[in-house]
Amino acid sequence: MSALDIPQDLRDILTAVLEALDLPYPATVGFTEVHDRLLAVRASHARIALRAVLDDDAPDLGPAWNAAYLRERLAEHPVAGYVTADQAHAALDAGASWSEAVALPDTERGEVK
Repeated sequence: MSALDIPQDLRDILTAVLEALDLPYPATVGFTEVHDRLLAVRASHARIALRAVLDDDAPDLGPAWNAAYLRERLAEHPVAGYVTADQAHAALDAGASWSEAVALPDTERGEVK
């Protein structure tokens, strides 16, 4: 089955689950805890959305509704609170030192939800 054969509403929920789970790698080991905590929360919401689609006993709200609901939950837990490997590499390419490249901006130094 190719991606084109998957009905749009199912593609939408699968895309939302991928968005939930596909967090960028942290730039340093020090950011691993934040990354892992965020991934666990987002994975929990993805699991709930998938169960709602697949569970015969759950109310049938449809994959599109569950995808929208999952995205609302993901918006409550954005990828923030750590510097990603890509962000660090971009900063290094722009001439930053390693310590500058892996430092959180002042606006992100608060607690991650």
